[in-house]
Amino acid sequence: MAVTIKQQEAIPASYPNGLPDHVWQRIEAYIAHRFTEREVIWTVEGPGEWCPPLTPATIDTVEVWNGTGWETCTAPDAPLGGFWLAGEGPYRFTATVGGGTVPAAVHEAATRLSDYLAETADMPAGTRSYSYQIGELAERFRADPDATGKAMQNSGAADLLRPYRRA
Repeated sequence: MAVTIKQQEAIPASYPNGLPDHVWQRIEAYIAHRFTEREVIWTVEGPGEWCPPLTPATIDTVEVWNGTGWETCTAPDAPLGGFWLAGEGPYRFTATVGGGTVPAAVHEAATRLSDYLAETADMPAGTRSYSYQIGELAERFRADPDATGKAMQNSGAADLLRPYRRA
């Protein structure tokens, strides 16, 4: 089986649904689907079958390293929907990924993650406990140090994104 050894993914011009870019960047790092178009270049070593790890993907060019430079080649379709690479390569696939409408579950996951990461006036994101003292008016927040790292799971977004994890 051929193996992806490098992936270069461009940043899209904009992200969908008006939520903050940092939320969509975390969602996209977690799933294999893209909903806004951008260019991706994969470097792949063969031989064997290779499938693009992101979806939807439209392969624009396939190139193989000839020892001194990249030259255009063809890669026939493979039985499982990818491409069949006959030699060791390396091969370079340039593609356009992304497009389509954002499913309701993905939009809900992005909204949950955004809400979880947002600090409110009352409590910072990831607050574990809160105490209030009337004498000398002290207010204490005890924050979870792992709150940001666990945001995808704690917000419930990860559950909604399961079907989108792999291409």
